[in-house]
Amino acid sequence: MRVFDNTEIAFSLKSDSELERAHFLFKMISVEPLVRIGTAATNFALKANLPIEGLIRSTVFDHFCGGVTEEDCLPVINKMYQKGVSSVLDYSVEGKESEIEFDNALKKILDIIEFAKERDAIPIAVFKPSGFGRFDLYMKKNAKIKLSDAEIEEWQRIELRFDTVCQKAKNYDVAILIDAEESWIQDAADALVTKMMKRYNTKKPIVFNTLQMYRHDRMEFLKKELSKAKLNGYLLGYKVVRGAYMEKENDRAEENKYLSPICKNKQATDDNFNMALNYIVNNIETISVFAGTHNEESTHLLMQLMRENKIKNNDDRVWFGQLYGMSDHISFNLANLGYNVAKYMPFGPVKDVMPYLIRRAEENTSVAGQTGRELTLLRKEKKRRKLT
Repeated sequence: MRVFDNTEIAFSLKSDSELERAHFLFKMISVEPLVRIGTAATNFALKANLPIEGLIRSTVFDHFCGGVTEEDCLPVINKMYQKGVSSVLDYSVEGKESEIEFDNALKKILDIIEFAKERDAIPIAVFKPSGFGRFDLYMKKNAKIKLSDAEIEEWQRIELRFDTVCQKAKNYDVAILIDAEESWIQDAADALVTKMMKRYNTKKPIVFNTLQMYRHDRMEFLKKELSKAKLNGYLLGYKVVRGAYMEKENDRAEENKYLSPICKNKQATDDNFNMALNYIVNNIETISVFAGTHNEESTHLLMQLMRENKIKNNDDRVWFGQLYGMSDHISFNLANLGYNVAKYMPFGPVKDVMPYLIRRAEENTSVAGQTGRELTLLRKEKKRRKLT
């Protein structure tokens, strides 16, 4: 039997009714016009303050999110950890623009690290650079445009927020994943993350940057970062993903008449992702990896590379990650074999988390085969339960 085919292990935490709900949701998501209509209707209902939060909560929210608060997520976190699957609490509130909101985001991440330090089930925290500062300021910094005195102070506050989080993460021995952004602010974010790695990844990797491998320049970036780390005596940590802003990236490149940073096709992205895994495993003494993927072939490849390089399944330098509510057949079967696995678990007020949930639904319709695979596995498990 192939490693990920065991649906009994994959869905062991789902009751029959949760299995039915998951099947219903993925069936809905598989119909693209339905996702578009549902998205528009949901946005309208939320803006008009119609009482639909209960409906969202009992369907899509509870499937893809852990809860509204950290405490709310605990029952799910503990249940998953009994099966060997850890959690990365992801406060999925997006699109904030004021200093007060950035300070609130900082407080939230610090609270999550505090919450995580007491719990083996939550070894990792996460934040997004644009959660700590204005997108336009990152853009200016990225384009190397001279900042005003007020903007220099504003940038220093962003750096201080990064530093405060990384310092606390190091003190509490909680790894911190820093999510990727659009290419036109990523250089500015990268420079900050590298500074944090140099400062805090001295004994072990605490700070992890994110590499979006649908960008054709990321392998070159990774090689340069390794040279810097070896030269300056610090360790690297990378979350490796395929990427999240493809249409936006291509549209902007076309509009502004520059070469898109995105690989020319899906195959080139897959090759790039797998090349990064190879490169990291070959340099495992310096680079640790969090492989964020729902792709079975890439997951198999990393398992194979670990075997070939005599890296134990539970070696701390290698983690596998998937999103909560998706690819349970990968997460739980990997955990069953003793690998380090963590689910990204979004949480937050229902209304504030809706942009995240809508993006999830849209991504599922655009990623060929993703929804179909979920449906096939859910049907297989339903059938298995009927026969037992």
